[in-house]
Amino acid sequence: MDLVYLLMEDKKDEERKIKEVLVRGVEEKIDEKNLEKKLRSGKKLRVKLGIDPTSPNLHLGRSIPLLKLRDFQELGHQIVFIIGDFTGIIGDTSDKESERPMLTEEVVKENLETYKEQAGKIIDLAKAEVKHNSEWLGKLNYMEIGKQANIFSLNEFISRENISKRLEKGKRISLRELLYPLMQGYDSVMIKADVEIGGTDQKFNLLTGRTIQKEYGQESQDIITNPLIEGLDGEKMSSSKGNTINLTDKPNDMFGKVMSLQDDLIIRYFTLLTRVEMEKIKDYQEEMEKGTNPRDIKIKLAHEIVRMYHSREKADDAQNYFVKTFSKKETPSEMPEFKPKDYNIVSVLSEAGLTSSRGEARRVLDQGGVRVNGETVRDASYIVEKNSVLQKGKIKFLKIL
Repeated sequence: MDLVYLLMEDKKDEERKIKEVLVRGVEEKIDEKNLEKKLRSGKKLRVKLGIDPTSPNLHLGRSIPLLKLRDFQELGHQIVFIIGDFTGIIGDTSDKESERPMLTEEVVKENLETYKEQAGKIIDLAKAEVKHNSEWLGKLNYMEIGKQANIFSLNEFISRENISKRLEKGKRISLRELLYPLMQGYDSVMIKADVEIGGTDQKFNLLTGRTIQKEYGQESQDIITNPLIEGLDGEKMSSSKGNTINLTDKPNDMFGKVMSLQDDLIIRYFTLLTRVEMEKIKDYQEEMEKGTNPRDIKIKLAHEIVRMYHSREKADDAQNYFVKTFSKKETPSEMPEFKPKDYNIVSVLSEAGLTSSRGEARRVLDQGGVRVNGETVRDASYIVEKNSVLQKGKIKFLKIL
């Protein structure tokens, strides 16, 4: 009787996991019925995700499909993580309002140096297949590319919303851009994908994979699209916009960035970017609806995200640091030290990396975002004295030597 009960519980748990794979962080499923059938058949599926190294850091927006990849991995399926070192050079303009410039091989090589390590914060690399698509795309000849291109019409490409908008505005569209979906589709052929995961902006490319697989005598992959997440400014999280929370961010910076989010993103972040149980997330939502300060729930969110990418101990430390420096407005007992070449405050801010440029330093000063020894400084000609404490924003402190 106990054995039967345990088997029944295992079956319920598996069914719950399958349901969550198909629902949580999922915008659309193609072909939904076929995918459900495969998942319940016991067949070990090959589940694919490709990410182009167009910047050095993976951000939380990228974690949505990576977490979905891990969900499949935990169900016992074979996941395939493709680092698009070839497609990264060509450039995908699926979500762009203008042409994405080609990157050099050197830039892509530099960007991808830690991609595997960063992805390993989410997926179990020891059980995953990790591929670079230059392995096969770099070997294609014109004959093979011509055969692939013959499958599709120009009208299919230009009917895409962002492409048609660019055409209407008279913006340039390069022939190179037409090739990108073919390359992503051919990736699916080469690794024999049963399922591909990607953002909603990738739908055309994902569907291209289904079509190309047929031409190569393979069964068409099923597709899961995930929603895109908003960044620190409320717009779509994007490295090019600089509104990201990166997987490589230091614990204090990561915690502080999460705390700067709009309150209406708290539940969305919990749902898409963590694996906190949905029942618990529902409780958080009800608490806020009953009057709990959203900041209290946001602290739980920030703690969970830092825990995921660092450790529970570092998440505790980051929370304590935030509460002391922001809530209690105390100066931290420990902070980075910096010896500038020029003690002018604009020079110090830019030289220390607290701002990306001297122009940004002046803007931050003008907005009252800089303090020296607790006093707001707006004067761009201000000279910072040695042993002063420089504060930029709410949680960034620097001791000037």
